[in-house]
Amino acid sequence: MSAEGNGNGSSYARVILQQCLSARLMVQPATESEDAEYVQIGRGLIVYVCFLKGASETMIDKMVKSVLEARLSEPTDGGRLVSILDLPGDVMIIPQATLGGSLKGKVMQYHGNVQKDDGLRLYTQFVEKCEKTVAIANVKTGQNSIVRYGTYGNRQVFSTETNGPYTHYIEF
Repeated sequence: MSAEGNGNGSSYARVILQQCLSARLMVQPATESEDAEYVQIGRGLIVYVCFLKGASETMIDKMVKSVLEARLSEPTDGGRLVSILDLPGDVMIIPQATLGGSLKGKVMQYHGNVQKDDGLRLYTQFVEKCEKTVAIANVKTGQNSIVRYGTYGNRQVFSTETNGPYTHYIEF
């Protein structure tokens, strides 16, 4: 499998990467007794991820490496583009099942997405691998980058501030 798909025209995951100056995501809605819970990041990378039928654990390492090592970020000194691990920058991962949709007539259909249990398992592994990779990079570089993530299967209120619509789409 390459970062452009699996070579036979099918893809097993879709990812959208977007630079941000800050981002805030509700991970737990308010209840009668508790306020809503949010996670937030500063300057960094937003990662929207969707797993499709055929996705497996074997692709997680490649996905994480591609997402975190892609040279998409502008350093503060204005030099060449660097990865989010080099920036330094934070990472926010958002499960985005709608990336698996396809338009049939006037209606979006999501028949190509993995089953919910499989999606949760793959999403959890993706998040954990991203956290470990960022933690290793922090030790090596002395940075203090963080990884925050959304709740799989829930609707989530999201807001971000960007320095331009700098968005990239990758299929695995």
